[in-house]
Amino acid sequence: MSQEPFEKPRWIAAFNPAVVMLVCVLSLSILGFTVLFSASVSLKADPYFYLSKQLLWFVLAGGACLVVSRMDLEHARRYVWVFAAVCLLGLLLVLVPGIGIAVKGSRRWLGFGPVRLQISEFAKLAMIFGLAHYLALSQTRISELGRGFFAPLAWISGFAGLILLEPDFGTAALTFAIGVVLLYLAGGRLRYLFSAFAGAGALLTVAVIHNPNRLARFLAFLDVEGNRSGGTYQLWQAILAFAAGGVEGVGLGQGRQQNSFLPEVHTDFIFAVIGEELGLTFTIGVVVLFAILFAAGLCHLRKAPNLFQFLLVAGCLLLISLQALINLGVVTGCLPTKGMSLPFISAGGSNLLLMGILVGIFLNTQRSWTRPTLMHRERTLKEVTRPEGRSG
Repeated sequence: MSQEPFEKPRWIAAFNPAVVMLVCVLSLSILGFTVLFSASVSLKADPYFYLSKQLLWFVLAGGACLVVSRMDLEHARRYVWVFAAVCLLGLLLVLVPGIGIAVKGSRRWLGFGPVRLQISEFAKLAMIFGLAHYLALSQTRISELGRGFFAPLAWISGFAGLILLEPDFGTAALTFAIGVVLLYLAGGRLRYLFSAFAGAGALLTVAVIHNPNRLARFLAFLDVEGNRSGGTYQLWQAILAFAAGGVEGVGLGQGRQQNSFLPEVHTDFIFAVIGEELGLTFTIGVVVLFAILFAAGLCHLRKAPNLFQFLLVAGCLLLISLQALINLGVVTGCLPTKGMSLPFISAGGSNLLLMGILVGIFLNTQRSWTRPTLMHRERTLKEVTRPEGRSG
């Protein structure tokens, strides 16, 4: 007796992950504009200071998104080493006194007239782009120690190491973690990858121990209330902001944290302002939007036509999701204090420009990935990963 083929409901067939992601991105951006405007009102000199700068960068990010969404990614692979070389050179230049711009003891910016660019933001994408290209070319040898582990690990460590010298511990750790996860997704051996994480953890531990300021901040995190006037002042103020906001919030422009009580209120700790002024509903909404964005990205990955584009999009998705997760963890006291922007919401031109490029890659692949080619486990294992590479 013949069986009728299963017909998907119309709403499932019409599901477009890129559109869902774009809606999430626009919603987060609008929320960011709203909160930044609220933070700008307290400035007597220019009440539109943060908002006007963010809108300008948003326009530039939108232009970058449009350009990237129309380019041929396979053709762009020809220039992956050029892009990587420029970013590596930029990471070296920021360390040079007189060229790199130092802010609060860290050299992370290069100045181009009135514009400052944080090179490490684009270096993260260069690492992902180059690693995806290399692993796609070497997928038949991914289980080898030299070609499949040491070579890609050297690539990842080169970017992470230069970022660590700025110093920027959080971005360096994020860059390294994304690189190792991509190596796993390409079929890298687990025993090698575990050793890489262990070595990186040991290196970061030594770096923290030999940095008195970083060590003091970590020890203070272990007793937030006891160090609320010192090392955890910023985190303590954020906790007070969430408590003051409650469920409904105190109202836009009515929060006290924007009045210089909370340092970096418009960048790293903007989530606390959302909690205070808009309440628990909006803070949960932010988490839900990032969760939906991540889930839509996973659904989108099922259609990847080859290993290079699979790893490229997976790296972009991890970059957005892990950065958001770290920021939310820091502001809520779940992680030690670390300066990292909340994607699409925090003020900051370099990060917003990078996020525009990442969204452009998603839109690009949604247009070019016409059919699901990686839906079945057997085909996935054969065409995307190397099962022998994941064995112990």
